[in-house]
Amino acid sequence: MGHFGFSYVGLVFLLMLIVPNMIWIKRKPKSYSNQKENRILLILERVGQVCVSCTALIFSDFNIHGWSAWSFWLIAAIVLMVMYEYWWFRYFRSEKQMKDFYSSLWGIPVAGATLPVAAFFFLGLYGKVIWLMVSVVILGIGHIGIHLQHLREI
Repeated sequence: MGHFGFSYVGLVFLLMLIVPNMIWIKRKPKSYSNQKENRILLILERVGQVCVSCTALIFSDFNIHGWSAWSFWLIAAIVLMVMYEYWWFRYFRSEKQMKDFYSSLWGIPVAGATLPVAAFFFLGLYGKVIWLMVSVVILGIGHIGIHLQHLREI
């Protein structure tokens, strides 16, 4: 279920998620608009964002607690977050077109949405915290769904 306590790993993951998104606010794709986003997907995304953010911070199970077979999930989560940062680096160096923002990375579709969702799910597996995994599924349905909707439009 999870042990209540501050998670520094969760904080680092959230910072890796939030900082590029804050930079993105000033560097959106030239024709970006969120006016036609599906309302149900948007609600799922927002609920998921709040739940993932809170859950990632309040369970100490995500902190490093020795090496075991479960450490694989933490390593996988870290690798995915590093790939996410690389995806942002590539986007910020691009022409910042819609196709750049909804691009894939090494075969991973809509990588800007898929990578962090998968990373947080793996973090939930590592910490064995079902609440994070459920929150991530809710977030993933909304966030990846919205990104796929935009990709279809371009």
